[in-house]
Amino acid sequence: MEDVKTAGDVDLVDLMNARARSYGMLARLFREEVDLATLRELQGMRFPQATGNAAVDEGYHQLYDYLKRAWDDSVTELAVDYVSTFIGHGVNGYSAAYPYESVYTSERRLLMQEARAEVLATLRENELKRGDWNEAEDHIALELEFMQRMALRAAEALAEDAEDEAVAYLRTSYDFLENHLINWVPMMVTDMRMHARTLFYQGLGQLTLGTIQEDEAVLRELLDSVEA
Repeated sequence: MEDVKTAGDVDLVDLMNARARSYGMLARLFREEVDLATLRELQGMRFPQATGNAAVDEGYHQLYDYLKRAWDDSVTELAVDYVSTFIGHGVNGYSAAYPYESVYTSERRLLMQEARAEVLATLRENELKRGDWNEAEDHIALELEFMQRMALRAAEALAEDAEDEAVAYLRTSYDFLENHLINWVPMMVTDMRMHARTLFYQGLGQLTLGTIQEDEAVLRELLDSVEA
């Protein structure tokens, strides 16, 4: 890197913290239904008009369109749609946008398969635990939280001028994106478009897809600059 804390005109500590905020917000919205406090927080946010990524822009547009018309009782509508989108009412792997990597990477679309074991191993290698949340480690929220944690660690390392440590966190993040999120989130988002009834969850899917696409490009550029 040209400077341990900058790349061109970009402050890398700020960039890492921004990445962490994005991943943290997405993880929260996948983890559980939107409550009233979260709805009001989202309604108070400013969404960018154009980012250059079509999926991100579509996601923000759909979220904005929903939120500007939402009232307090929209929490109930969102709770119903959360269940419809991610839990469904069927007994097979095709009745909802099941938020688990195993469903999309196993031949029979089953839970608790190889992907879950791989993510669990990655969490342990990086001394992370899932806490008391009762879901498999390959749940989309936990995978997004992993990216959030790596971004926060990279920000801290950069702030302390620990360049090698920061680069290691960037490599871990990039490898996790390549080996996990990029491999299955596009398929889940396709199912979200099919099963979600509100623009909110339609938009969340597009925003998530665009975010990981953009982050893959950012991380690749940063790592390329290190290796150049």
